[in-house]
Amino acid sequence: MTYSPDLECVAFVGHELIASGTLAEVVHEVKRHHDQNPNDMILVFDNQKSNVIELDLRGSMEDVFGRMASKQPLEEAVAPPKRPGRPKLGVVSKEVTLLPRHWEWLREQRGGASVTLRKLVGEAMHVADGDKDKRAGQQTAYKLMTAVAGDLPNYEEAIRALFAGDAEQFFAQIADWPTGLKNHLAQISRDVFLPPAGA
Repeated sequence: MTYSPDLECVAFVGHELIASGTLAEVVHEVKRHHDQNPNDMILVFDNQKSNVIELDLRGSMEDVFGRMASKQPLEEAVAPPKRPGRPKLGVVSKEVTLLPRHWEWLREQRGGASVTLRKLVGEAMHVADGDKDKRAGQQTAYKLMTAVAGDLPNYEEAIRALFAGDAEQFFAQIADWPTGLKNHLAQISRDVFLPPAGA
């Protein structure tokens, strides 16, 4: 998979943050660290979801960046199949299975079945999106903590506080963790501890 050189990410060796910034900046620091400490296991994560970014650090800095630039994502290599609908408008036709009474109710609605279904789905998405950022922040922090901090003191208590949305308890549990790790967790979990909308 290819990544934008501007992607914000971090690199850790054990519990210690060794680099933070754009992917291009982090790769420079990771390569330098690897050349000086070839036995260190370095983990690089994107800031958005804490997904691991795999780097091939063999050769020179130019070799590393050359390999990164030459990778082609699978999605671009295989063209998606054409489907019925109105693709220029972003509309794709798919099958929906409903009971007869549902179809009857939809036929009676103003605008017909398609308009009514779009409105219903839109309203449901709006309701579900209320906690989306919080859940995403919890998953991002959880993935990083599992990979980097699983053997640190109070790890399980910190995870419980993270999913409870208890900022005070969360930061109390990670207070003695390495500074770089604490600061990064504060950054990627900020949406978890925001008050609910309208509160």
